[in-house]
Amino acid sequence: MVVTCQDEKSQIKNRAKALKVLRARLYDRMLEEQQSELSQARRAMVGSGDRSEKIRTYNFPQGRITDHRIDLTLYQLPKVLEGDLDSIVEPLMQDDQAKRLLAQEA
Repeated sequence: MVVTCQDEKSQIKNRAKALKVLRARLYDRMLEEQQSELSQARRAMVGSGDRSEKIRTYNFPQGRITDHRIDLTLYQLPKVLEGDLDSIVEPLMQDDQAKRLLAQEA
């Protein structure tokens, strides 16, 4: 990145103005990068909202629950409907922790 300034007669004043402009441009670039990273992370979390983007499927005739995010299939639909959500929540938490660890390492 190059900044030039020839507004003043004094080289020292021109250098000081150029450094201010350079700092401002670097700060703007840093903000843009942070905002783009945040927006990418949000898009990854939210998804497209498309109908084919399923989270979970409940199959009552077979008593089956399938979580499509982590490819988990359980044949415990009656227990889950009674309120026993641990069999679904635990694998989701483990998957989330694994993804966070991978993100920290990268």
